[in-house]
Amino acid sequence: MSDVAAVMMAVSAALGAWTARPVPLWLAVVAAMVAAARRWPMLLWLAVALAASAFAARSWSGLHPVAVGDWSGSTTLVSDPAPTPDGSGALAFVTRVRGKRLQATVRGPTAGLLRDRLAGETIAVDGRVSALPRLPVAVRRQLAARHVAGRLSIRGVSGRSPATGAAGVANGLRRTLVRGASSLPAERRALFTGFVLGDDRGQRPDVVADFRASGLAHLLVVSGENVAFVLALAAPLLGRMPLGMRLAAGLATLGLFGALTRWEPSVLRAEAMAAIGLVAIVLGRPVSAIRLLALAVTGLLLVDPLLVGSIGFLLSVGASAGIALLAKPLTDALPGPRPIATAAAVTIAAQIGVAPAFLPAFGGLPVATLPANLVALPAAGPVMMWGLAAGVPAGFVGGPVARLLHVPTALAVGWVAGVASVAARLPLGQLRGPHLGVLAMAAVAVIVTARHRRRRLTAIALVVGLGAIAEPGVVLAVDTAHAHATSGAPITSGATLWRLDGAVVLLVDRARPADVLTGLRARSVDHVDLLLFVGGGSPEAEIGRGIRVGRAERATRGDSFAVGSVSVAIGDRAGPLTVTVVPMSEPP
Repeated sequence: MSDVAAVMMAVSAALGAWTARPVPLWLAVVAAMVAAARRWPMLLWLAVALAASAFAARSWSGLHPVAVGDWSGSTTLVSDPAPTPDGSGALAFVTRVRGKRLQATVRGPTAGLLRDRLAGETIAVDGRVSALPRLPVAVRRQLAARHVAGRLSIRGVSGRSPATGAAGVANGLRRTLVRGASSLPAERRALFTGFVLGDDRGQRPDVVADFRASGLAHLLVVSGENVAFVLALAAPLLGRMPLGMRLAAGLATLGLFGALTRWEPSVLRAEAMAAIGLVAIVLGRPVSAIRLLALAVTGLLLVDPLLVGSIGFLLSVGASAGIALLAKPLTDALPGPRPIATAAAVTIAAQIGVAPAFLPAFGGLPVATLPANLVALPAAGPVMMWGLAAGVPAGFVGGPVARLLHVPTALAVGWVAGVASVAARLPLGQLRGPHLGVLAMAAVAVIVTARHRRRRLTAIALVVGLGAIAEPGVVLAVDTAHAHATSGAPITSGATLWRLDGAVVLLVDRARPADVLTGLRARSVDHVDLLLFVGGGSPEAEIGRGIRVGRAERATRGDSFAVGSVSVAIGDRAGPLTVTVVPMSEPP
């Protein structure tokens, strides 16, 4: 099978999984048999599309909860309990009840009993099962990608038991790594667990916003880089084994790391590629990176077609495709020292690859991504390598020895965090659709004219010059779309922004502070004159770490406020909360 045929097979699997039509599965089987007998690749692509569509339809039809109503019994945690975004102290996690996954929520003193629990552990609970409410399509697909079929509101917890098997080993390793990093300051410890384990529960919202605005958010979650580092750590041991044992040990290492990092979609993609690569090496049939990616995507979507709705999976696949297709030709074409050219090429290729999924979901790519990654990545790699190699003995020994072992960790994490903080505040704006189009054309120009330096520089200058004329913001990539006053513009789910007559008013209705800060920074907002918040939390403290907040008030029906020359009035009618922001010369 050629690379092109493998890619077309992956595309067919994605299209079939996305459409999710209940076609008869026997049609896919017959088509696959005929394709294998006649060696017709197009018929094989059709068979894969039909199979993925049939499996996706079955998966969607199975997303209904167990009987709705009061429920008591044992349930197994699928994810680690994490605080809800409303700041109320409640915990949320995914759990399994009678073979169905439910989004569980626990509040009050009961939440304290589950705060240190981990995925794979079993708890005995009393609560109520309900169906999922009506949700936007994008949110529904994200929940479906995790196979969440309903809700579980937990009232009480009466018992618990530890995880067993691989989950138990993984949990023990996670607790050991966290215990070893206890000597680190809280902020750096939270970043360390994010870099190494993908655990983002303790990360401050303003720090998360810094990483997003600087294009370093991929470091806060586990990705293919982590899988590569793990295999690199295991390479000296694996290299001493016979081929058969090397394959078994390599697959076991991948399985343990998957359990350790909770089988995130990006890890699934990377581990599938690594597993296929290990098998290919043992069989003596090495394959290209793009074919590995295509085969991995095809296999994953046939096993779990709902992954096609996971933004994490799409971004991971896009970044890998961009790197596989563009990194080497860009490296060969870019001038300068090879390490810098390679790092720049990989970053540019990855950004081009993720753009089709990233732009619709998040609006724009930060221009600071390229310089931030060039400066931060040399320290990010050692965090993962040293964090695992020294983190385990540090967890077992503890005390001054653990503190000494984690001195390199603290320095590397601090460097990356500092780069994110500085890069996030650079006035570079974001790359949007037109900007990415020019960047892609420039990349093609670099590759096509790689052998002729003078011609290459001329082509780049021509492409950028035309882009600057067609899209004035492309040179500095300053986002001017939000430079004017807005009127009740949503900046993220649960947060609305007004900018009028120099006054900035923000309404937060149970939105995540990190998402709010990210939305504000994308619009070049560095202060809020009046912050109105809904619900039981107090988001002003967390939001205030990232921007200046002049005044914070709980949004109460019928209240009114004066902010400079602007009047803010909150409606007193029942139903959804309404906020009116007008100049004082006009009636509210």
